Amino acid sequence: MTLRVLFVSEGSSDQGLRPHIERVAAEEGREMLLTAPDFALLAGRVGHAVIDKLRAARQLGGSYDVIIVQRDADAMGAPTRREEIAAAVNEVWDGLRHVPVIPVRMLEAWLLVDEPVIRQVAGNPRGKNPLDLPKGTAVERVPDPKQTLKDTLAAASQLKGRRLEILQKRFPQNRHRLLELIDPSGPVREVPSWRTFVGDLREAFRSTGTA
Repeated sequence: MTLRVLFVSEGSSDQGLRPHIERVAAEEGREMLLTAPDFALLAGRVGHAVIDKLRAARQLGGSYDVIIVQRDADAMGAPTRREEIAAAVNEVWDGLRHVPVIPVRMLEAWLLVDEPVIRQVAGNPRGKNPLDLPKGTAVERVPDPKQTLKDTLAAASQLKGRRLEILQKRFPQNRHRLLELIDPSGPVREVPSWRTFVGDLREAFRSTGTA
């Protein structure tokens, strides 16, 4: 059975999670057809809330076996986000299996632990200057992971002046690339919210449509 999966991300640069979803499905021996709408391209304004995106996806048509919803914990906390996602899915697609993906505090926290990938995306893969990256659970206590990631990419690049300005303007693209390239067998495995994401995904792929 080919699983029909809908992926609803918080932003367009979060689409870098797609290769990791596809990898877990392959590791579980499941064939999957993944649909990941870019709501920013839809005519009319789609709200930022999970339920608004699910309603827009429902209007696009299609049927699914699993919905994967990514929403940063931010200041709300992971349990509150889980409840938010579950309520939205149950209202729009009552009874459909869903997998919440909830980085703590922000998805950028997952990108702060893989030094080789950071240096590669910064354009300075052989750089040796210290980056002082957080490790394991500590990354989930970084107050502003997004700004920390921006600063870390700048430090890793060792660029200055106009060239640094150009790098910083490309942050959304660099963030997307970091997410695609992050090594799932590397330090991110020690981040609790990443382990929860992968574990929940495996369980959904193992148990959906196998009866």
